[in-house]
Amino acid sequence: MAEAQRRRRDPEARRREIVTAAAELIVEIGVDAITHRKVASRAGVPLGATTQYFATLDDLREAAVRALAEEIESRIEVTRAAVVADGVTPEGLARLIHEGLADARAVQADRAVVTAAVHDPRVRELARHWSDEVVGFIAPVHGPDRARAAAVFIDGVLWHAQIHDEPLDESLIRDALAGILAPPASTAASV
Repeated sequence: MAEAQRRRRDPEARRREIVTAAAELIVEIGVDAITHRKVASRAGVPLGATTQYFATLDDLREAAVRALAEEIESRIEVTRAAVVADGVTPEGLARLIHEGLADARAVQADRAVVTAAVHDPRVRELARHWSDEVVGFIAPVHGPDRARAAAVFIDGVLWHAQIHDEPLDESLIRDALAGILAPPASTAASV
């Protein structure tokens, strides 16, 4: 009873519960599969509560995808700080990527947002921003072209983790990044 009274008195908490439930469902079943009914059930609120806070299903989806995007943005900040502290090396990047792949929920959230980006230009802009962020902390050390290639490879590693039972070995990620980030042979020989 106290929980029900708290919810009635704190509409912002109820709204957050609904958005959190929708975000969880997007990760589990995809952005196009959520409904007001599924979200209400997951959040433990009456069906009318979802439409009270979100007039349309698109509004609810947008709020949930935005919440997932904020999670991803936080992880990018942590990654950036770790890269700055450890240096932009294939070894350090591979370690961070491999550690990130161990968080299945984070990998699924990334997949859900990127999948939504395919159909939604607003979300696509967020996904581009994250890719640009990765390029941004690799490029000063390895140049923009190799940084973009590394970012594309990292995206592929994340997608690989989604369709296979186990992530790639850290050593494989490290060796591939070493090849991508190495200067061309002619440049390396002249240095």
